[in-house]
Formats: sequence, C-alpha cells, structure tokens
Amino acid sequence: MIKERLQAIQKEVYGMKQQVFNPYLPSWEYIPDGEPRVFDGRLYVYGSHDRFNGDVYCQNDYVCWSAPEDDLSDWRYEGVIFQKTQDPRNPDGAHALWAPDVCRGNDGKYYLYYCLDFLKEIGVAVCDTPAGKYEFLDFVRYPNGDILGSRPDEIRQFDPGIFIDDDKHIYLFSGNSPRYKTPGVDKDSLKMELEQDMITVKHGPYHNLPIINDADGTEYEAHPFFEASSVRKINGKYYFIYSSTWMHELCWAVADTPLGEYRYGGVLVSNADIGVNGNTQALNYRGNTHGSVIKAGGKWYVFYHRQTNRHFFSRQACAEEIFFDGERFHQAEITSCGLNGGPLKDEGIYEARIACHLYSKNGTCESQPDQQDENHPAFTQEGEDRMDTPNQYINNMVDGATAGFRYFSFTDAKEIFVEVRGTANGAFVVRDERDGNVVARIPVQPSKGWQRFSAPLSIESGKKPLYFTYEGEGAADFMHFGFGKQN
Repeated sequence: MIKERLQAIQKEVYGMKQQVFNPYLPSWEYIPDGEPRVFDGRLYVYGSHDRFNGDVYCQNDYVCWSAPEDDLSDWRYEGVIFQKTQDPRNPDGAHALWAPDVCRGNDGKYYLYYCLDFLKEIGVAVCDTPAGKYEFLDFVRYPNGDILGSRPDEIRQFDPGIFIDDDKHIYLFSGNSPRYKTPGVDKDSLKMELEQDMITVKHGPYHNLPIINDADGTEYEAHPFFEASSVRKINGKYYFIYSSTWMHELCWAVADTPLGEYRYGGVLVSNADIGVNGNTQALNYRGNTHGSVIKAGGKWYVFYHRQTNRHFFSRQACAEEIFFDGERFHQAEITSCGLNGGPLKDEGIYEARIACHLYSKNGTCESQPDQQDENHPAFTQEGEDRMDTPNQYINNMVDGATAGFRYFSFTDAKEIFVEVRGTANGAFVVRDERDGNVVARIPVQPSKGWQRFSAPLSIESGKKPLYFTYEGEGAADFMHFGFGKQN
C-alpha cells in the first residue's frame, strides 16, 4: 500500500507516470493469450490464466486486468471474472479454460466467448460490466439447436474471436491447425456470422485462412494459420490477427469484408524477435504466442506473450508499440520498455526478469524441458503460484549466457551493479549492443544469498540497450541490476 500511495502522490503532484516494463503485469502473474479491448476509456486485457510451474496450459480461472487508456503503466487487478466450474460440462473443474475473447454486444452487455481445452464447443458468458462476474449463457448453436462443433463431421472449435461491425452485424472466428502436414486432420480456420442473440449461427461456418495442409502455393505458404483468431476494423478494412505454425509469431491479414477473402499482410511480432530488421536468429526462448492489436491513447500496440520456467505452461503478458502506416503494420521489435512510451531511465533499480532477450553461449531453443536444459538460462520464481511477491529472476546464468534489455536513455549514470547469488566466480560483461562496446565489467563471487556487485559504467549518452553476458565458472541467479551517478 505504501508503494501505491507514493506512486499516486508522484502522479498527483508532479504529473509523472510510473515506468512500466515487459512483462507489464506483476512478476507473479501469468496471463497468456491476451485480447486487448478498450471500453469507455479503459483498456482491458482478457486472457487465459496459467499457473506458475503448471504442468498443462491454463490451469487457473479467468481474471482481468485493466488500465486507463491514457496511462498504460497503471494496471489494476479486476479479480476473477469467470470460473471453469461455471461451465455446465465442467462441475469438477477437470477441464481448463483456454483463450477467450470479449465484446460489448449491441444490447450494451459484455459477452465472453471461450473453449474448454479439448472439448469441441464454444461457450458464451455474459455480464453487465467489462470486468464483473460473468454468468454462463449458452453454447454457440445452429438454428435447429445443434451445438456448433457437436456434429460428427465438425472440427473442434478453438480460440474464439468475436467481432461486431459498425452496422451491428456479429462475426465469430475460430480454429486451429496442426504444426506439421497431417493427412485427413479435422482442423481448420473458420469464420461465421451470428444472429443478434449472440448465440445462433446465421451464416457459415466457412473456411477462412489456409492451414499448413493447404497453404502450399499460396501467399500463406511461409506463414500458415495455426491458431489465435482475432479481428479488428481499421480504416474500413478488416484485419485478421493470428498465430502461424511457427508459433513464436503473430501475423496479420486483411480483407474488404468480415467474411471476405483475407490477403496475407505480414508479421506483427515474434516473441523470439525473429524477422526484425532482417534478423533470422532467435534471441529469446521461443514458444507459442497469442494476442492482438489495439489503438489506445492515440497509439497502436500489439499484445503477445512470452514463455518462462523452461516450459509452455507459465506464460506472461507483454506488449509493444507498433507502427501502422494507415494500411500496413510493420513488425515490432520486442523490448523491456514496451508500454512505457519511451526508453527507461538510467537510474534506480530494475528487475532482471524484464530482459527481452535471453540466450545461452550456443543460442536458444524452444522453451521445453527436453531442450532448455542446464546449459541454458531461464526466467523463474521462488514459491508457489500467485504469492503476490516480486521475486522472479533469471536462473542459471552460466558461462556465455546473455540477458538483453532494450532500451534506456543514458544521461548521468556512472556506475552499474547486479544483484546475484549462486556459484558464479567470474564477471558480468556489459555491452551497449549485442556485439557492441564493453561499457562495464562487474566481477562477481560465489554467494548463498543475494549480493550486490558493482563497477564503473562508461557509456555514451542517448538511447541504448544493455546486454549482460556472464563469463566465468559456476552459475549465477540474476535478480536485479541498477545504476548510480558516482564512481
């Protein structure tokens, strides 16, 4: 409470906003699949809800976070909005709530669309407010009452995306694809129109984007549809956001009508930073991602997620500013300062968990236990799930491991420090680019508890990243770093 009060005083007296980082929610919160929506001046993020150190996807109930549209540093926890046991198929909670979406209906109520892990139907819940207690309404159905997905020849519904056009017509998108070509697979990308009751299929479903089985020879050949359907209307065009079979990237396509033919556009963001400025190397431990774009406070943002804890089941919400030229989105680079509105200050202390690049001496791999072994660093935390304690850190910084942070505005900092523990006996070499100038060398020694080590910092003024590479014996857990103004 003291921290929150000080932040409130700072904003009131000085008109200053607190800094915000990636991931933009507290370090103990694991919200993947985030769908950003603006309602009445607030931006709400609706995602699934992973568990720290979980063993499957989305083990927790849906919660919501929101922030003022004009201050995306001021995130508020809205609480649980829908429990998995509220679905009539799931009274014992055996099935998990996968990626949802929310819209404001033409009647002014808010509708939540979701799927339960491997079950085939799309559930719908309703609420009078954006982040109140949603109540189960029904399943999406055909006019004769059959539930969408329940017929023998239908695919399993997946990642529903809901969109209401300016003319109040309602559209629903769904689907997923195999990652590799699989003959006879019952998966697809689908689109359909709903009646005004938000439940009944009016037209469709129709095939939408090519999946990997039918993408050869099309403009989607290098980026076939995988999952994560989301639609936004921009300047009279319809932008379809999806995850490709590469999993680490969100892509976009565009059409003239909601149910029209979508033309491939490009990549929005990669959680491994592949494709930015021609980069072909994964600079982070990659995995699936899911999200969308939103315009808030006059700026465009792309929301996505990253992996932690050496697996796919503890994912965290990230976001970046993205350039939209009126027709096309240009791929955003991943940063540590995504929603901050600019680079971070060269003062104070920062959590190492805001690293946007993390890789070993031999590069990266998928964030999977059989690949990201003891030769790789990883984001993790102490304790159980949702401890409300900011103790996430980078584990296992072995020789050659690098954590990169983008960006800082350097003006006065003359000293830099790290807080680490472990068996490390060597030094953190700090550079102003991945292969840039060495601006500090911080010797470290073995320590059972968190210990601070510092060194002079010699860096030119301006906007720059920092890359910390450990060189030496043993391994360090990396909790914090920070700056001082005097040698």
